[in-house]
Amino acid sequence: MKTFLTTFLALATTVAAFAQTSDKALARVRYSFTHIQDTMQKDKPYTENMLLVIGKNASVYTSFDKINRDIETQKAIAEQMKNQAGSNNFSININRSGSSRVSDLDYFYFVNENKFYTKERLVTNYLVEEDAPKISWKIAKDTTSLSGVHCQKATAHFKGRNWTAWFAPDLPFQSGPWKLNGLPGLIVEAYDETRTVQFKFAGFENVKEEDVKAAAANDPKITVPGGGPGTVKIVGMDVGTTYLGAEVKLPADAVKTTRKELDKLKEARDKDPQGFMNAQMAAQGVTMAQGTSIRRTVGGPSGGAPVKIVINNPIELPETK
Repeated sequence: MKTFLTTFLALATTVAAFAQTSDKALARVRYSFTHIQDTMQKDKPYTENMLLVIGKNASVYTSFDKINRDIETQKAIAEQMKNQAGSNNFSININRSGSSRVSDLDYFYFVNENKFYTKERLVTNYLVEEDAPKISWKIAKDTTSLSGVHCQKATAHFKGRNWTAWFAPDLPFQSGPWKLNGLPGLIVEAYDETRTVQFKFAGFENVKEEDVKAAAANDPKITVPGGGPGTVKIVGMDVGTTYLGAEVKLPADAVKTTRKELDKLKEARDKDPQGFMNAQMAAQGVTMAQGTSIRRTVGGPSGGAPVKIVINNPIELPETK
């Protein structure tokens, strides 16, 4: 079984590893994330559009670019398979050339349970559970207005950096971007003292029923050409309603693990990518549709070889004594 066959198209789902906790989604906050990952190239910061979905008790922080990319890929696959209806031998082309690099890390925060989950995608979705980080914020008297939202200043030392956050007392959510949380109001904007990591406010909207219905409509039903049984699961992608639906909840298909175990899995993946992929698919009990052929194209901004990523300024820095 070829690697590109096992990467994206499968006809089985994984079994949920634990019970889910869910909360009604009340609002969505968009951020423009900027991170100078390589200090030798300060003029080329990494940028990404991010999304925070918040409820009364829970929130999830994810990549808005990833959501849109996966939706468009799903639509393209659905269209290709529709055009090959009636054929028992079909091929799918997944073209990621020129697409921006997006984060495969999602962060779930549950206030009442004081729990924090990091979801990381290694073909299978893995969840690492930990106690919610406690940040010793110092709230200042300084105030400002960000896109018409009244905000107050707070500062703290967290994960090796000195942070400044602007939170909205009138929006009583204790969440924020990334792992920043715990203030008496939504964290609207935040940055470290070097300004090499910044989360800038890009919009706020209440979740409406029509938005949820629109998200469901954007999730194409991908069926097997030739009248084959079942629908197709795109391994390594999340449907639009995962984050644009009516609830904030842990993914049902994720496997709970520890940070140590996940690091071992990533090491195994880097040593033998194809063997790792095959093992992941086998562990999920995945079977392929007979006659399926998938070609995946991945490249840099111009469609060439993938760009080597240099990170000498990670968002989490070691604490200095």
